[in-house]
Amino acid sequence: MHDMGTNFYHEHFNDWFLETFFDTYIIIMIYMFFPIPDIPPAMGLAATISAIYIIYYVLFLGSLNLGEHSRFGETIENLFYYISLNMMCTYFLIMREIVVRASFLDRHQYVMEDIALRSARATERIFLHTILPPQIAQPIQDEIRNRIKIGQKHHDLPSNKRDRVIAIQMHPDVSILYADIVNYTHLTTTLSVKELVTLLHELYARFDNAASRYAVQRIKFLGDCYYCVAGLIKPDPAHAICCVNLGLCMIDIIREVRDEVQIGIDIRVGVHSGSLFAGVLGSAKLQYDIWGQDVLIANKLEATGMPGQVHVSERTLQMVKNMYEVYPGTKAARTDAFLQKHNIITYLIISINDKGKRTELDSESNDSFNVIQHQESSSGLVLSEELKKMPLGPNGFSLLVGKLFNLKNHQELPSMSRVEIGTFFLNFRNPALEYNYLHQPDYMFKYSVLLAWCCAMSLIYLHLLFDDKHNSSGLYFDLLTFVTLSLILLLAWYKKICFWRYSMHCHNYSRLSCALFRMADSLQCSLLKRITVYTYFMITYILIVYMILDNCNEAEFQLAMIESIVYKYEQDAKCFSSWQLSCSVVLIIFMTIIFTRIPFTMKIIASLFISVIYSSIFLFQFDDVINDGGATNPYFPPEYAHLIMIIITLCTLYLQERQAEFNNKINYKWREELLKKQEDARITDQSITILLHNILPAHVVNIYLTSVAKCELYYEDYEMVAVMFASLQNFDLTLPNLHILNDIIVHFDQILYFYREDNLVEKIKIVGCTYMAACGLDLRFSSLISNGTGRGDSVFQEIHRERVSDESAQMANYTLTEKREEVVLVLTTFALDLMRTLWVCKNNYMNLSMDRAVFNADISIGISCGEVMAGVVGASQVHYDIWGNAVNMASRMDSTGVAGEIQVTEETAVILSKYGIECNYRGMTFVKGLGMLPTYFVGITSSFEFVNIGEKSLMSNASNPHSSETST
Repeated sequence: MHDMGTNFYHEHFNDWFLETFFDTYIIIMIYMFFPIPDIPPAMGLAATISAIYIIYYVLFLGSLNLGEHSRFGETIENLFYYISLNMMCTYFLIMREIVVRASFLDRHQYVMEDIALRSARATERIFLHTILPPQIAQPIQDEIRNRIKIGQKHHDLPSNKRDRVIAIQMHPDVSILYADIVNYTHLTTTLSVKELVTLLHELYARFDNAASRYAVQRIKFLGDCYYCVAGLIKPDPAHAICCVNLGLCMIDIIREVRDEVQIGIDIRVGVHSGSLFAGVLGSAKLQYDIWGQDVLIANKLEATGMPGQVHVSERTLQMVKNMYEVYPGTKAARTDAFLQKHNIITYLIISINDKGKRTELDSESNDSFNVIQHQESSSGLVLSEELKKMPLGPNGFSLLVGKLFNLKNHQELPSMSRVEIGTFFLNFRNPALEYNYLHQPDYMFKYSVLLAWCCAMSLIYLHLLFDDKHNSSGLYFDLLTFVTLSLILLLAWYKKICFWRYSMHCHNYSRLSCALFRMADSLQCSLLKRITVYTYFMITYILIVYMILDNCNEAEFQLAMIESIVYKYEQDAKCFSSWQLSCSVVLIIFMTIIFTRIPFTMKIIASLFISVIYSSIFLFQFDDVINDGGATNPYFPPEYAHLIMIIITLCTLYLQERQAEFNNKINYKWREELLKKQEDARITDQSITILLHNILPAHVVNIYLTSVAKCELYYEDYEMVAVMFASLQNFDLTLPNLHILNDIIVHFDQILYFYREDNLVEKIKIVGCTYMAACGLDLRFSSLISNGTGRGDSVFQEIHRERVSDESAQMANYTLTEKREEVVLVLTTFALDLMRTLWVCKNNYMNLSMDRAVFNADISIGISCGEVMAGVVGASQVHYDIWGNAVNMASRMDSTGVAGEIQVTEETAVILSKYGIECNYRGMTFVKGLGMLPTYFVGITSSFEFVNIGEKSLMSNASNPHSSETST
């Protein structure tokens, strides 16, 4: 109102005709600087201001003595100008809102993804550290990730399972603790699966807490055996004291649990100090283990110890410095051949009630998932803190000023913008990142073209309005410009128009329409084509302005001015309206800067070029036209007002677009980082899955993630499972032999991949030189978790061959019992494959130029079948294990077996006979805890094939037990 009031005052009282000066600034300020939270109010306010100015022009110009043509033409041109300016400012405001909201959403997603990634990595680290100590976990973790990445890039390349470097380390000064639960066999045969899993979970969880307190690394637990090492992760001079204290604590724990559950259990503990090798063998079901002579000694100390007491060697006793009440060792230790061979003198340390020391153990919790849940619950706080760190704008100038004046705050600016984005032109310093940013598709391209078309139409109208000469070339140029720009506009909007028209019903587009769609998409996605369109618009603007200026004959204009002064009449001839032309140049500057997805440097150079060239030519060559066009203030030269309007518009748009460009690039950088984090999170999830499959059987992984991870007990019960123990005989666990053992285990693990169809063979664990596996751990046959549907017949060649040779193969359908008993044949076939693989390995090593005595071992295998209980013991440190009489018998079949033979129980032999496999009666064999039992050797030829019994019956062999010698 001040602007129009000043003009009205000077026109009526001083007879001075003044132009409005603040209309452009006011509209720009409404859209760019006013704190209006929404777009419609800003548009309404700016439209109201524009309407007031239009009404003012109509009334004010109507009161002047101007021709009807001039008054109407200038009013229409002002109307075009305000409409175009409002459209461009609205577009700029919308783009800024999109950028600001996208910045918030991108930052929100970035922070949430970062929290999720940290949680996933923490979970991965927890899973990995349940089976591997930190010093070995990282190489294994990196190897798993590299395999995932290589597998994604080369889907057709076979996975090499043997390329992992064996991870074995030597530890020269440690203490080893072995603990064995007394009366464990009775527990597995009398307790239900739920009671057994609950009891073991309670015991092992408390043992783990105690081990954590005494800085002892738990290696693994094998049914009733729990063993760990002190001084393994970090050297500890008091490692012997830690192990002895842990042993005494474990004795108190098991007695406390015994009193609670009223079950007759106890524990034997053996501790020995020395050196060992530790590492990971194989390629499936990775398990950290220890080897060495001192490990065997610690195991013997446990086996020859007494329940409720810690059985230590003389070396360990020397390291604890008489801190305990000590008694001589057991008689069994003094008569043990292995201990006597190594001159081991043993002692007993009596348990002292240590409840005062253990009060903190029960209060401590190693449940790492609580840590993860705590991280997830605090994600809102983390998000709030991260959003406060969002960069508010480019810091080039503030950083420069901070450096010049040595301000303290200049170092607190966002590191991302300070390091990776340029100061003035906001280019990424990483050329690849800048290239990818510039080549993004421009989904706002059609709106930019629409605004550019409106600006061009305003210039064409201005050219026609002041083209008094009516040159045919100018008219042809205007017509050509209108047609070409309209075609570009139609091409950019054709797809959108078709969508509006046919969105409610199906429509078959013609080939021409499809071609136009592809052309529009090409313009939208191609940076070069967008720059071409942008450059064409800019050149068109410059040419129209040039023609407007060229149409003005300044000599004629000056003569007309002189005549009007001399003869005292109003000058009717005008070259052009200086203020309307300058306003049109303001629109051009707008378009050069707000055109989306054009390199920021190019837009700034184009706007500077147009501003400088126009100001130079217009101000210095058309000063008479400028003075005749009217001033904005009687005391201020009009050429300065024109220059100020151009400069202020240019600077305002540069700063605003600089802010928008900065936000766009920061958003793009965040999106790139977000994609990396999502990829890392995906790889981490895959790594977790791989790790879980290396800890748990395949059918337990999904259940573990949903139930066991929530600290819920998980257990299974099976009526028929085949269990196998395979041990290398005469194999000394020296360092060279450990490398050979790793190679053998890797070959054994590779065989597992051929047994992943029906009746899956699961690797359970490796204990020293013993390979344990089971078949039949299928939820379909579990009495607790049942699923009645099957997956089809087995594909194993051995099963198919034996079915064909046996009479049962003629049956159309197998009964459920026969289906369950098939696991015995599958596991026996797997055992035979192990023997074949070992024979190949032996031949390969014999052909190498090395000492033949390095590898001369053979394998003994024991197989049993029957009821088995299974479950996951522990939630923070998961361990899947199986228990039951079948497991105990399979272990005894292996320990009492013969090298080169597969020894089975009588029940197993009966089942194998149904499939035509001959089992030779060995005799009555002594089995620890059960006495003398009949055992059998599976018939195997020299070429490692099963011996078919043909017409013979197993029972006829069994009726004459004196035909074979009794083995004890």
